[in-house]
Amino acid sequence: MEAEELVGAVEKVLSSQERGFVEGVDLCINLKNVDLKQPKNRINVDVVLPKQIREPEIGVFASGEVALKAKEAGADVIDPEELKRMDKKKARALVQKYDYFVADTSLMALIGKSLGTILGPRGKMPQPLPPSVDPVQILARLSKIAKVKSKTTTIWVNVGRRDMDARDIAENAAAVLKAVESRLERGWQNVASIYMKTTMGPTVKVV
Repeated sequence: MEAEELVGAVEKVLSSQERGFVEGVDLCINLKNVDLKQPKNRINVDVVLPKQIREPEIGVFASGEVALKAKEAGADVIDPEELKRMDKKKARALVQKYDYFVADTSLMALIGKSLGTILGPRGKMPQPLPPSVDPVQILARLSKIAKVKSKTTTIWVNVGRRDMDARDIAENAAAVLKAVESRLERGWQNVASIYMKTTMGPTVKVV
């Protein structure tokens, strides 16, 4: 499904009553004939959206030049030395604070030992940052990611905000739909219906 086919639905969603805050715009995909008890049928993918929705909180484990570049790119830098003296309470608070983590590859073993049991179950293990890669590239990519998981046969994904252009939201929704469709055994035949809505607005049927 292309963005052009979704613009009308997005415009209808955005025409609903405005609230006292900037609502998100969510995409709802209902699956059919998919046995999620089988691991191979589960969807767990990071979709890089064409348009950024918000500025995520990103924590970077690094020191030296890598840390300086990460700071310049707008990320919070976490001193590796902090890990050595961090108790479980502080560790949980740190993990809760950030949406994503990035780490200098040389620190991955230390992070796994110190925070692995907390980061792992939450799906927040850091993305490795090789010495040759500019942190700006990785941070820019993370800022546009939408996590798509099929915990049940109904998948909800945030694809925009009410203050975004309808076309931009449609492009994000199309990217998510393409990613989901490509991971279904029978493609669109496994999709029962598609809806969109603002956080507190009425549901609009797309398909």
